[in-house]
Amino acid sequence: MPYPARLNPHLEQARAHSTAWAREMGMLEGSGIWDQDDLEAHDYALLCAYTHPDATAADLSLVTDWYVWVFFFDDHFLERFKRTPDREGGKQHLDRLAEFMPMDLSAEMPGPENPVEAGLADLWTRTVPRMPDGWRARFAESTENLLGESLWELSNIGAHRVPNPVEYIEMRRKVGGAPWSAGLVEYVTGAEVPGPIAASRPMRVLRDAFSDAVHLRNDLFSYQREVEDEGENSNGVLVLERFLECTTQEAADAVNDLLTSRLQQFENTALTELAPLFAESGLDPRECAGVLAYVKGLQDWQSGGHEWHMRSSRYMNEGGAGASGGTAAGGLLPPGPSRPLPEPWLGPSGLGSSAARPAAASGVRTTPRAESARVRSFTHVPYRQVGPSQLPDFCMPFTARLSPHLERARRNVVDWAHRTGILQPQPGVPLSHVWDERRLIDNDLPLCAAGIHPDASPDELDLSSAWLAWGTYGDDYYPVVYGRPRDLAGAKAATDRLPAFMPLDDPSATPPSSTALERGLADLWFRTAGPMAPDARRALRRAIEDMTGSWLWELANQTQNRIPDPVDYIEMRRLTFGSDLTMSLCRLAHGGSIPPEIHRSGTMRSLENAACDYAALLNDVFSYQKEIEYEGEIHNGILVVQNFFDCDYPAALGVVHDLMTSRMRQFQHVAAHELPVLCDDFGLDEDARRSLGSYVEDLENWLSGIKVWHEGCRRYREEDLRRAHDPQHTPRGLGTSAARVPQPVGRGM
Repeated sequence: MPYPARLNPHLEQARAHSTAWAREMGMLEGSGIWDQDDLEAHDYALLCAYTHPDATAADLSLVTDWYVWVFFFDDHFLERFKRTPDREGGKQHLDRLAEFMPMDLSAEMPGPENPVEAGLADLWTRTVPRMPDGWRARFAESTENLLGESLWELSNIGAHRVPNPVEYIEMRRKVGGAPWSAGLVEYVTGAEVPGPIAASRPMRVLRDAFSDAVHLRNDLFSYQREVEDEGENSNGVLVLERFLECTTQEAADAVNDLLTSRLQQFENTALTELAPLFAESGLDPRECAGVLAYVKGLQDWQSGGHEWHMRSSRYMNEGGAGASGGTAAGGLLPPGPSRPLPEPWLGPSGLGSSAARPAAASGVRTTPRAESARVRSFTHVPYRQVGPSQLPDFCMPFTARLSPHLERARRNVVDWAHRTGILQPQPGVPLSHVWDERRLIDNDLPLCAAGIHPDASPDELDLSSAWLAWGTYGDDYYPVVYGRPRDLAGAKAATDRLPAFMPLDDPSATPPSSTALERGLADLWFRTAGPMAPDARRALRRAIEDMTGSWLWELANQTQNRIPDPVDYIEMRRLTFGSDLTMSLCRLAHGGSIPPEIHRSGTMRSLENAACDYAALLNDVFSYQKEIEYEGEIHNGILVVQNFFDCDYPAALGVVHDLMTSRMRQFQHVAAHELPVLCDDFGLDEDARRSLGSYVEDLENWLSGIKVWHEGCRRYREEDLRRAHDPQHTPRGLGTSAARVPQPVGRGM
């Protein structure tokens, strides 16, 4: 807990106000959910006084009402729909709530039929008039996510299904409500995040890291209540307990380590990414100060939320902190240090035992375990000799098919590469000869395209092969040309030029190119975007911009020599792998037959993200030796797991393989069970359902084709690595990097 907690002086006024308001809305006696003793014991006014220490009396009372409402909604939904379980009734209840959050305040709301609707109608009309349209839209969306994703929890309970760790983190952000809390931080601080940066990576990471830390802390405190009393499957301790096949206490320690990592990610983003963002976006001093006030508000929420959890009887047994005879949060261990555990990553911390550790006078809590994890992330020694990559028995339930036009595509991609110049040094660019014809042939990107698009026409397969070659070339080019000399400014300038070669109005209206990367992009954009509809063209451009922007993220980490946080790595790896680009090409085949709201749905994102993560981690398994031993890379999922758990290569490989398998199982689960429900919810006709089923088959081909390519190309085998990267057989291993002449290689796929 790196931030000190402070208490708002208007606490008692908020307590009295929230009690009167809850009774007026019908949430207390007679509701069947709470009485006044429940509300007083939970003490949501104390939560808000700790999490918003500088709020005015009026704002503190309003925010407290919001938290009373959201916790009442949670308990009301539990009693009415989760315990039954009644998904249809729950969906009808949630659908009506959206009607109480109109963007236009003059719009008429329906008459409230229960305390949840009455409370939301009152709060919406009291809150949104003061805030601009951008905030209203974001806050309404986060509120709908908070409410609507409760159906996901309800479905998991009905299926007796415990989610995998990545799925859990993603969904918990929505059902847990921390993004919603972040919106109220904006309200209280009066510092709206400026529109030009609201969707940027730094702001998204700050919100997500904040959310994850809030939710993981809550999971530690609420394990007993949720798992033992409510039959809940969505608790981080339970998720890791099942995934790692370990004891509850060991899982709790791992959750606490992840909480620490997310807070350290928050700090790193705030300190290293905000200042460049301010400069690039042209924010004035007032706007910059507002963003920093918002960041400080998120920090206050972290520390204040922890203090409230220590005191509220909602989670703490026997009344919380200071009560006699109580046990620590969740009741798993008594206060005090837990027993030491044999594995190095499961050292003593103890669920709930943080209260027993001495706190500094400043209120900041830190531990040797947390600081050793921080140090470990910045002290990786590159070019360690690791030996050939070990390949487990991968879970792949889909049979690959190859296009009959493969040999033609192999010949044509070589011709295309010569025409665009990616096989030659770039004039005036040192280290830019990253590929020659032998390297291109060994990479065999047409094999990947032939598996991903087995039914493509000859021209379509040529185009897909060229896109894969362009993306892989760029991914190899950036670490060598910009990473080795630490030329972040040059990389940023080169990346900022690329959108000019993807014009939205006239695909042929591109400026003169200065590098093969620009020349190749202009050619592919003209051939691909020309026949596309405007919305599809914008989506494809956004996918390419996200991928090239992720290369800058890798360079920034390389400059810090910082192994990424596990959650940040998984989410950015989808971009660095180019998953959305290649998936966008899959979507083109289905035109407008699948409604855009289906592609935007949480169910579809869950399906696609599961596929992305499987494919990216598959690549990490194959490329481990290439990246760690030959390229000095830090962006590899196995290395990230080694660093997080402080374990060896075989143990980390086992965790990654288990995660791949669980993501594949999730892909199958979503396709078989969640997509049909989504089709019913949106009332899709038979044509749209068939098109959606065909898209799922395309993703299955995407997965099996990528695996076939990894097994068949000559990019990852030790004998090929030795020949391509170390032709003079210079020394390898610790302390020998000075003896090596840098070879023109990059991270790649």
